[in-house]
Amino acid sequence: MTQAADRIFTNAAVHPLTAEETGEPTAEAVAVRDGSIVRVDSAYEVEFLNGVETEVIDLEGRTLLPGFIDAHTHMDIVGKYATEADLSEADDPTDCLDLLAAQREESEGWVLGFGYDESAWGGEYLTRDQLDSVSTDRPVVAYREDLHLASVNSVVLEAYVDQMPAEDVRKADGEPTGVVVEDALDVLREETAPDPEGMREYLLAAQAEANSLGITGVHDMVRNSPAPRVYRELDQADELSVRVRINYWRDHFDAVIETGLRTNHGTDRVRVGGIKTFTDGSIGGRTAKLSTPYADAPGEDGSWVVDPETVQDLIERVDDAGLQMTVHAIGDSAIETTLDAYEATDGQRHRIEHAEILRDDLIDRLADEDVVVSAQPNFLKWAREGGLYTDRIGDQRREDSNRFGTLLESGATLAFGSDCMPMDPLFGVAQAVDAPTQAQSLSVTEALRAYTAGGAYAGFDEDRLGTVEAGHCADFVVLEESPWESDDIAGIDVSMTVVGGETVYDDRG
Repeated sequence: MTQAADRIFTNAAVHPLTAEETGEPTAEAVAVRDGSIVRVDSAYEVEFLNGVETEVIDLEGRTLLPGFIDAHTHMDIVGKYATEADLSEADDPTDCLDLLAAQREESEGWVLGFGYDESAWGGEYLTRDQLDSVSTDRPVVAYREDLHLASVNSVVLEAYVDQMPAEDVRKADGEPTGVVVEDALDVLREETAPDPEGMREYLLAAQAEANSLGITGVHDMVRNSPAPRVYRELDQADELSVRVRINYWRDHFDAVIETGLRTNHGTDRVRVGGIKTFTDGSIGGRTAKLSTPYADAPGEDGSWVVDPETVQDLIERVDDAGLQMTVHAIGDSAIETTLDAYEATDGQRHRIEHAEILRDDLIDRLADEDVVVSAQPNFLKWAREGGLYTDRIGDQRREDSNRFGTLLESGATLAFGSDCMPMDPLFGVAQAVDAPTQAQSLSVTEALRAYTAGGAYAGFDEDRLGTVEAGHCADFVVLEESPWESDDIAGIDVSMTVVGGETVYDDRG
């Protein structure tokens, strides 16, 4: 006798998002037992698994997809957006200052804001003078959306500028402007780092946000943080409603080796990813390393956050240790350097994070090598005509950036993440589907698969995650509308999120 299901999700338009996906639903119901999918079929066939204790959930015709996997995020930052000043919707500097002032009234000590984007108001970073209007006796920090640049007030500069690399402190007429980049941010992170209880608050807020967006798995890039400890405590307490793959910062490499951690070690909910490093910075901060100068700064071509020799040595050591390597490389010079180092390795599925400025020869190399391109489709919001990338790198490189369509056509492996800018997968999918150029554009199916099966593959999880099929974990997102039929993919509401067969978010009316 066939064993009954624990739960049946029925009356749905089910899209398994396997390689055979056509954009038309291929099933009406999904049966779940012990956290795994046991049948995907018509409502009639799945009904045979309806037992006395089976819970049946009628989805009333909604669209069911595999849960989204954010292949590159920072969950502590997502939590900070939720608990500190969220500057991501600010349209001008005054909005930022008002939000920071409100945060000042609600907090003690440091006044922190996250996510400002100066391109929303003409391209000028916030300055010390502006942030001094928020407070002249408490430290104030406003982080740019990419986290490679921050603006600080005079209190911060007076206390910490001597601890910051001089080349990372922007000046005008010999005086700090309040804008700091790259390694200068380290002291800010250290001084405001949360203890385990504070990190728990951030991560719980972040996973609630993730679940509300249909995200069932994240690849978290963790740096000098108690997050790994907190994740494991939440897992042990059965409070983790998202699957977490931890990518440890390069500073933790020796500790990872000494404790015997290896890629894919862990539990059903928390697993080891690999080792993460920077090469360069960001386009917005003019620190991404380019082969030719910036259009709006002819004497600048970016900077090495970690020099090529150090990157190459680290990649060799990580590969020899049997760990996955994850390298941030945005500019074409940084991507080339990373690929040069990867060519000397034997490991599988090493990753390049972002890979934005892509020359044709680099695309050919990415297609030929066993390297995962872990990219952020939401960055296309800056690649539109007249946008930030037009100013920074000019129209030709703007159009040649983030060429997802060309990458897939060439045979490269693509996984999508958000880097928290914003976290919303449907926003990212919409950006890729409605990209500025054909070379940057993906079909709805291709974009969704990059955010599901692509992330699963990048995390060695393709045998358990990323598609809706028997034997895989019962991780789903249920949408109010089909992305294939919508004129506003970014505006589609998430109705339900399911992880391991358990509903972790339910917004059905």
